[in-house]
Amino acid sequence: MKKSGQITLTLLAAIAMAACNRRYDPCDKRYFEAMACREAISHGGFYYHDVWYRTTYDRPYTYYYNSYQTYTSLGGHSSSHGYSSYSHSSSHSSSGVSRGGFGSTGSHGSGS
Repeated sequence: MKKSGQITLTLLAAIAMAACNRRYDPCDKRYFEAMACREAISHGGFYYHDVWYRTTYDRPYTYYYNSYQTYTSLGGHSSSHGYSSYSHSSSHSSSGVSRGGFGSTGSHGSGS
């Protein structure tokens, strides 16, 4: 019995690990996300929850969009994961530091 329990736990752990490593291609008709698909095609891959997946797309964006439209019009179910799932955390500024432009500093001249 003990050996059977160990095999079951090992199998469950393997299934959980596989689920964690699942990726959802934004150009796949089942998970289509328009903006993320455009970026994936132009950058040769996509981020999904901060993990980079290099992917070669051999067709233009319109092909993937039309594939999605046909799939859903024939009753296929699409579950987009939302654009935020495909953004990379380093692209978000969290420092609170404003850069560029003159802002209020440029308006403080000598004025005399």
